[in-house]
Amino acid sequence: MALLESQTLRRGVLDRTDVLDRVKTLALLPDGMHVTTAMVAAYFEVGLEAIKSLVKDHRTELEANGYRLLTGEELRSFKNLSGIQSRTRSLALFSRRAVLNVAMLLRDSEVARQVRVYLLDMEYLARTQPVENPAPADTTALDERIDQRITHILSKTVVPMFNALIETSGEHRREIVALRAGVQRIEKRLRRHHARLQRLEWSAGLTVLD
Repeated sequence: MALLESQTLRRGVLDRTDVLDRVKTLALLPDGMHVTTAMVAAYFEVGLEAIKSLVKDHRTELEANGYRLLTGEELRSFKNLSGIQSRTRSLALFSRRAVLNVAMLLRDSEVARQVRVYLLDMEYLARTQPVENPAPADTTALDERIDQRITHILSKTVVPMFNALIETSGEHRREIVALRAGVQRIEKRLRRHHARLQRLEWSAGLTVLD
């Protein structure tokens, strides 16, 4: 009754389509995916009108789970692909999920009742099955291994890199100091040359005046 009354509960078990074959073998069309209304009625051992009436009352829910009514070009294409020989102008198809949905809605069928019982038994087992929790790992030993790994990486890569940078920065500093001293010497020489040029120009000016 729980499955008959609760759509939410039905949605929760619709993936367990394997239950259908555990209760009774479900014959499929040549496409291996669908069954007709007559085949659904035969599976649940009820009349054709019982399935049609159920579809009328719950069409939206069934369509959400794979029920389709083929007509026109779509029907012709399906007949060609599946090899069905029929002159019918429409064809109702049920997926396995839709057939399971029917099992949870069909009241006057012993097969449907067995499917529902099987579903609820499986759901109960899944909820009550104890969960095997793995033994907790030794966090202390794990922390020590992580520390050792980090220390190894630091000693092999990071520390040598910093040492090289320190040595390189010292060499650069010495080069900059040497360059600055050289610039200062050049500045002094330029000042001396400038002073000599000024004296020479002054002397040349006196000579011209004389």
